[in-house]
Amino acid sequence: MLEIDIKKRLRDFDLRVQLDIARGKTLMLVGDNGCGKTTLLNLVAGLANPDKGRIALDGRVLYDSDNGTNVPPEARGIGYVFQSYALFPHMSVYDNVAFGLRTRRMAVGEIKILVKEHLEAAGLWEIRKAKAADISGGQKQRTALARALIIEPRLLLLDEPLSALDIRKQATMRKELRETIRACAVPCIIVTHDLRDVTSMGDRACLLEQGMIAVHASAEEVLSWGLCTDF
Repeated sequence: MLEIDIKKRLRDFDLRVQLDIARGKTLMLVGDNGCGKTTLLNLVAGLANPDKGRIALDGRVLYDSDNGTNVPPEARGIGYVFQSYALFPHMSVYDNVAFGLRTRRMAVGEIKILVKEHLEAAGLWEIRKAKAADISGGQKQRTALARALIIEPRLLLLDEPLSALDIRKQATMRKELRETIRACAVPCIIVTHDLRDVTSMGDRACLLEQGMIAVHASAEEVLSWGLCTDF
């Protein structure tokens, strides 16, 4: 389970979030641009620090302002797929996926086995030598997800993972993404602007407004928030 109870002063308002996400469940985080969604992901990942509060994952404290605990990002066991995918453009698909294992100083032979396994599962093995800059949007999304999953994360964070894809490909990718996340059986937070993402991939959804949770409901209840598909 992921437990969040934090406060962070932003430029125009305070981000104040208290949430619990059970193992194997996906929370969809929605709201207008600038409401604090990506900032929340970065705080959980350790890329930024709250001003006050506590973050714990499976009973392990990642951040606690009261006792000074602040586990570095690379030691938190979190897989993060950024909105831009944040792939190394000059590196091959293979090397991008292997990057996290190499930084953990895993044995070369074991890296080869794991990378091949994840690339084959993602349908990327045939393009493993291609540079990340030269592959399609869908292939970049799969590469970024494979890189996040190969470290066997205890939590997944995805920031608008489908926004860079052609709308015609999004339906297929939603299904693939949902199945992949379910198979991981870890807590997951997905930031999105699209209600179709919420209803097809989420268990719960939070509407964030000016740094505060305005609504927290089941994914099905989100349909009652309005007929517009985008926030």
